[in-house]
Amino acid sequence: MNDQIVGTTVPGHQSPALARFVTGRRTAWLVALVPLLLALAVLALVPEGEREVSPTDTLPAGADSTLAVELADRLPEDEGQVAIVLWAADSGELDQSVQVELTQQAVQLLAQADGGGEGDQQSGPPTDAGGGSSDGPQSPVVVAEDGTAAFLPLPVTSSSATDNIDKVEELRDRLRADAPDGVSVQVTGPAGIQADIGQVFDGADLRLLLATAGVVALLLIITYRSPVLWLVPLTVVGIADRLAAIVSTNVLEVAGMAWDESTVGILSVLVFGAGTDYALLLISRYRDELKTTDSRHEAMAHALARTTEAVLSSATTVVLGLLTLLLSAIPTTRGLGVACAVGVVVAAAFALVVLPAALVLFGRWVFWPRVPRLGDTVLVDSRGVWRRVGDAVARRPRTFVVGTLAALAVLAAGTASITTGLDPADQFLQRPEAISAAERLGESFPAGTSDPVQVVTRSAPEEVLSAVEDVDGVASARVTTSADGIARIDAVPDATPGSDRAQAVVAAVRDAVSGFDDTHVGGGDAEAIDAADHAASDRLLILPLILVLVLGALLLLLRSVVAPLLLVATVVATYAASMGASWWLFRSVFGFEAMDTGVPLLAFLFLVALGVDYNIFLVTRAREEAREHGTRTGMLRALTATGGVITSAGILLAAVFAVLGVLPLVVLAQLGAIIFVGVLLDTLVVRTVLVPALALTLGERFWWPRKVTA
Repeated sequence: MNDQIVGTTVPGHQSPALARFVTGRRTAWLVALVPLLLALAVLALVPEGEREVSPTDTLPAGADSTLAVELADRLPEDEGQVAIVLWAADSGELDQSVQVELTQQAVQLLAQADGGGEGDQQSGPPTDAGGGSSDGPQSPVVVAEDGTAAFLPLPVTSSSATDNIDKVEELRDRLRADAPDGVSVQVTGPAGIQADIGQVFDGADLRLLLATAGVVALLLIITYRSPVLWLVPLTVVGIADRLAAIVSTNVLEVAGMAWDESTVGILSVLVFGAGTDYALLLISRYRDELKTTDSRHEAMAHALARTTEAVLSSATTVVLGLLTLLLSAIPTTRGLGVACAVGVVVAAAFALVVLPAALVLFGRWVFWPRVPRLGDTVLVDSRGVWRRVGDAVARRPRTFVVGTLAALAVLAAGTASITTGLDPADQFLQRPEAISAAERLGESFPAGTSDPVQVVTRSAPEEVLSAVEDVDGVASARVTTSADGIARIDAVPDATPGSDRAQAVVAAVRDAVSGFDDTHVGGGDAEAIDAADHAASDRLLILPLILVLVLGALLLLLRSVVAPLLLVATVVATYAASMGASWWLFRSVFGFEAMDTGVPLLAFLFLVALGVDYNIFLVTRAREEAREHGTRTGMLRALTATGGVITSAGILLAAVFAVLGVLPLVVLAQLGAIIFVGVLLDTLVVRTVLVPALALTLGERFWWPRKVTA
C-alpha cells in the first residue's frame, strides 16, 4: 500500500514532532475535527459583534469638522441628520394650490419629526435660500424663484445607520404616496446620502461571500483540475472566514473600537485571499512530497515542516503591517486594521493546523485524476514553463533587470498626475436618488443648498452669524438650532458641493470665525478637506513604518542585508506601477475624475504586506535550494518549484479583490482594481522575472553578508 507509515523517504527528511502530531495517522483526525467543531459551535452560538455607531466614526480625530459634529451632537434635536425633501414640477411651475398642499405636508412631517426637545430651539431653512416660502414667512417650505421646485429641511432622528436607512425609505414611500399630481418628490441631504450609502451594504456581506467563494472555487478547480481536491481547502478557508468575522467584530466591540459596513466585507476578501494562498503553497509542497515519500502522513509532515516558516513569516509580516493602521486618525480605519489582523491570524492557523490534518485524512485519490505516485518527477526537477522562463532569464539577467525596471517606471509615471478627493456625486458607480436630487436642487436653488456649511458655536450666535454672512460665496445663512448655550448656523454656499469653490468657501468661513471661542466648521465639504489633510498625514506616518516592518521581517528571516533591501524596493516599484496603471484605467476607461483619499494608504498596505508573501515563498525556497546547488541553480530551481504556486496564488488573490467591485461604491472599486493590477504585476513580472534576474546578476552577493552555500 502507498500510504503505509513506514515507507520510502528522502534521506535526512526528519519532520518536527509538532508536524508529525498534526499529520499523524492516529492524531490527524483529532487535529482536524476538534477545531472545526469548535468553529462551527462558535458560528452557531456566537453572533457578530454589535456596532455602536457614532457620527464621528469615519471622521479624523481632532479635526475641526469632527469637533463640530461632537458639539452639534449635544443639541437636543441633533440625534440624527437632516434630510432635504425636494418637490419639483414635472412641467411648468408649482401653482399656489400645490404650494399650499406641500406646506400642509411639511407641517405634518415637522410635527412628527419634532422630538419635543427642550430649550430655545429654532428650526427651518434660511429664508433667502433662493426663493420665498409658499405661504409667507411661517411656511417651512422654500419655493424657488423660478417656481419649478420647493424644498424642506427635515431632521431625521435615528439610532443607527440601519435605522437611518429605514427612516429615509419610510419617508420616501410616504412622500411619493402623498405627492400632488404632476409633482415629483425626492429625498437628499446628509441623511439621504448616508441612507443610499448604507443601502449599498444591505446584504453586501452575503453577496461578497458568495462571489468570493465562487471565484475561489472556480480558480481552485482550474488550478488542481480535480473534482474533489478543491473542496477541502475551500471548506477550511470558508469556515475560517466566518470564524474570523465573528472573532474580529467581537474583539472590536470589547475594545470599544469603531468599524463600518465595509469592514467585514474587506476582511472576508482578505481571509479568503491569504488563506487560499497559504493553502496553495502547502498543497503544492505536499504533492511533491508524495512523489518521494510512501506514507502520506510522513509526506504531509515534511510538507508542513517546509511550509511553516514561509507561512508564519508571511502572516506575521501582514499582521504587523495591518496593525500600523492603529496610527490612523480615522476610527474606522483603525478598526479595519485590527479586524483584518485577527482575520489573517485565523487564516494562517487554519492553513497550518486544520488544512494539513484534514487533507491527510484522505488518500492520494483526493488528487484524482492527477494522482501523484511514488517515483514521479518532482516539480523542482521538471522542465515546465517556469523552468523555461528561468533559463531565459539566466541567459540575459541584466537585460531582464533593465527591461522590467523600465516597464515599471513607465507605468509608475502616471502617479504624478493622480488627484484625490471624490465629490459626493462621484462616490457611487450607479447614481442613487440622493445624488440626482441634489443635482436637481442645484438647478433651482443655490448650489450648496443640499449640503450647507455648518458652523457650531458656544459663542454669541448673532455675532458668529454676522461674520459668516459677510463671507464671500455664502448665499444665505441662518441660525437653525439654538439650545443649552450651543447654536448651529447653516450657511448655504453658492458653489456645488465638492468643488474647489465650495472648499474655498469653507476655508473663508473658518477664517471668519477663527476669533470666536469654541466655534467649529463642519458639513460635507469641511469634512472632505479634513479627511484629505489627515489622509496625507496618515500616509506620511504609516507608509514608512510599513516598509520598516517588512524590511525588518525579511532581515530576520533571511539574515542578510542585500536581498531584503532589493525585495522591499521591488515591492515599492510594484505599488508605484500599479497606482500609475490603475490611474490610467480610472481616467480613460472608467471615467473616474479622482481617487478616494483613503485608497492610496490601503492599497499600499495590502500590496506591500501581501506582496511580501510571494517574496517569502520564492526566496525561502531559493535559500533552501542554494544550500545544495548554489545561488544560480538554487534560484532557478526555486522558480521552477514556486513559479506556478505564486502565479496561481496571485491570480486568485487578484480575482478575489476584484470581487469588491460587486458593491457600487467607487472607493471599493478603486481599491479592488489597484490591488488586482498590482498583484498581477507582482506575480507575473516582478516575483517571477525581476527578482530571479537580480539574484542571478548578483550571484552570492544577493545573500550578503550571509553565505548560504556550503
